[in-house]
Amino acid sequence: MERIDPQPATDEKTTLLQFLDFQRATLLLKAEGLDERQLRQPLPSSSLTLAGLLKHLALVEDSWIQVKFAGQPEPEPWASAPDEDPDWEFNSAGADDPRALRDLYQAACERSRRSIINADLEDLSAGLSREGHRWNLRWILTHLIEETSRHNGHADLLREAIDGSVGE
Repeated sequence: MERIDPQPATDEKTTLLQFLDFQRATLLLKAEGLDERQLRQPLPSSSLTLAGLLKHLALVEDSWIQVKFAGQPEPEPWASAPDEDPDWEFNSAGADDPRALRDLYQAACERSRRSIINADLEDLSAGLSREGHRWNLRWILTHLIEETSRHNGHADLLREAIDGSVGE
C-alpha cells in the first residue's frame, strides 16, 4: 500500500478516504521490514505489539465496514475467533507470520474500499448501535480515521523501541 499525501482540495468523501488510506499506509510503514521477533516486541510497560496492532486494525476494518455498515457476515478469521477471549486478535497475533499479518490487514482495507466505493456519506449502516441507531458512512469513516491514527501513535513508540526508527 503506497503512502500518498491527501489532496489539498477535493470533495468530502475523497478527503475522508485519502486521510484513511494515509493512516492505513502509515501503520504498514511502521511494521515494514520487521521480522517475527521484532513484531512481537512490546514496550516494557505494555503488552501491545505491532503484530497485535496489525491484526486489531484488520478486525476494526472488517467489523465497521463489512459487518456494521454492509451487513455482511463476519469474515475469517474473526468468525471463528474464540468468544471467551475478547482480545483474541491482540493475544493471537504473536503466533502469526509477519507477512500473513500484513496481508490480513491489507486485505481488510481492500474489502473496505470495495464495499463503499459506490456508497454516499449519508448512507446508513445495515447494523444498529446498542441504542438502536444506524451510523452514516461519514461517521464510520471518521471513526476509522480516529482509530487508525490513535494506534499509529502506539506504532510510533513500538517501532522506535524496536530499532530506533522515528518519524513518518
